[in-house]
Amino acid sequence: MKKTILLLTLFGNIIPAFSQTTAPPAAIQIKLAVLAAPEEKREGAMVYGYDSKGTLTVLRKGTNEMICLADDPVQKGFSVACYHKDLDPFMKRGRDLKAQGKKYEEISAIREQEVKSGKLKLVQQPSTLFVFTANDEDCDLVNGNVKNGYLRYVIYIPYATPESTGLPLKQDAPGMPWIMDPGTYRAHIMINPAPVKQ
Repeated sequence: MKKTILLLTLFGNIIPAFSQTTAPPAAIQIKLAVLAAPEEKREGAMVYGYDSKGTLTVLRKGTNEMICLADDPVQKGFSVACYHKDLDPFMKRGRDLKAQGKKYEEISAIREQEVKSGKLKLVQQPSTLFVFTANDEDCDLVNGNVKNGYLRYVIYIPYATPESTGLPLKQDAPGMPWIMDPGTYRAHIMINPAPVKQ
């Protein structure tokens, strides 16, 4: 089963070298995390991952505008993501609130209030998030390989609407962009390509 955008996970059963709650070595986490980024952006991307205690930490400093998140070892399935650095305050606030035990609806309400008060700054231009997911059985955590992965795209464009973008409210065909949460602080364009089996 594939996870949603902020539940980032990884664990396979190809070679059971790690437990379900232990992250792979940093080099493997980095190799897998950057699979979500465009190929030309991978080498310079900053990468967040997990230490031996399961704490999110910086595994590699970046030299370009991309930030990648390694798979979360305590979540079922495999999911990594990369996003433009200008989205980091928004993403980090969501992670921090989730770590405090807040649920999705509560996180959304808190961030909305903080955006309205000016405490939380939003991007001033469209900014992209890439999410790469796969099933556990398609992940090799020893060598850092994934097969049958699925890459989808999200473009954050705060307060955008169907009227301001010309986009529909639902996807009528695979790969067709559509707008989600229109008119809100977290409005974004979704692009879900048709899955391709390898």
